[in-house]
Amino acid sequence: MSPESHQKSRPSMIRRLWKPTLATGAGGSAILIWFEEILALAVEIISVVLVAVLGGLIFLFNHLVFKNRFPRREDLQNPSNGGTKR
Repeated sequence: MSPESHQKSRPSMIRRLWKPTLATGAGGSAILIWFEEILALAVEIISVVLVAVLGGLIFLFNHLVFKNRFPRREDLQNPSNGGTKR
């Protein structure tokens, strides 16, 4: 016998889940509800990731734009201008 005849192919997701789907509802509508719930979960996960990314972008923008609001070390050490910028 060849090794290929002993390999069992994995059934597709639809073949594995048709019985629970049929038991939970009216067939097609249950599949639609499951699909909708999976999409809602994916949207929530993506939104959490995007909030973190946007927070990082805002932090980077804040750092790049307002980096120069602090006085330079040379300005504070130079007594001739009293610590003010020109």
